[in-house]
Formats: sequence, structure tokens, C-alpha cells
Amino acid sequence: MNIPENLKYTKDHEWIKIEDGIATVGVTDFAQSELGDIVYVEVETVDETMDREEVFGTVEAVKTVSDLFLPLSGEIVEFNENLEEEPEKVNSDPYGEGWMIKIKYSNPEELEDLLDAAAYKEIIGA
Repeated sequence: MNIPENLKYTKDHEWIKIEDGIATVGVTDFAQSELGDIVYVEVETVDETMDREEVFGTVEAVKTVSDLFLPLSGEIVEFNENLEEEPEKVNSDPYGEGWMIKIKYSNPEELEDLLDAAAYKEIIGA
């Protein structure tokens, strides 16, 4: 199971990379393996300002559809449009080309609630 040390995580199996006030978000390697083959990613909340833990989109796999929860409050400034044509990138490269959204986060204090790699490994039993 690939769980990069340089990222932050949520109990909802999302990873977060923080750079210059922007948070890039995707689903973890664990999440994509549990979902199975991903066939569709839907995010219609670009340019919206939302609160942490609100649903910002869905990911559809062959077996199921799952909600995606915002890990930080703020404005969704970008969606990875490559996922419209190649949703399988979430399976093959969850921490790279499979990223989903970028958030201009509005409450830096929420960063303290994110999990580090060790805490996330505990949650998934890795």
C-alpha cells in the first residue's frame, strides 16, 4: 500500500498536498483499491466556496458510487479535467495524474485536523 509521507490524509481516504495556500486533493491508494475500477469522476463544484466535509463530487466504480468529501473549507479552483476522458488515472496514479481538485483553502487551522501518514496507516490497518 502506497502512503506517501509528504502528504496529509483524512479518515474519508483522501490525500491532501499543500502548496502556497492551495490544497491538491485526491483519493488514496487504499481508497482506489477498495473501490475497484473507476469509470467516472464527477465534480460540478468548481468556483464554489464550500465547508469542510461537504460533498464536492462523486466517484463511480464498476461496483459502487461514492461521495467525495471536502477535506478543507474553501473555494474549489480547479478540477482535473483529464479525469473526464481517463478516470482510470485514479486507479493507476492516485497521487499523481489521478488528482481530483485544487482548493484555495480559507481556514488554515483545519490543517491541524488532517492525519499524517502514520495516523492514516493506523486507520486502514497498514
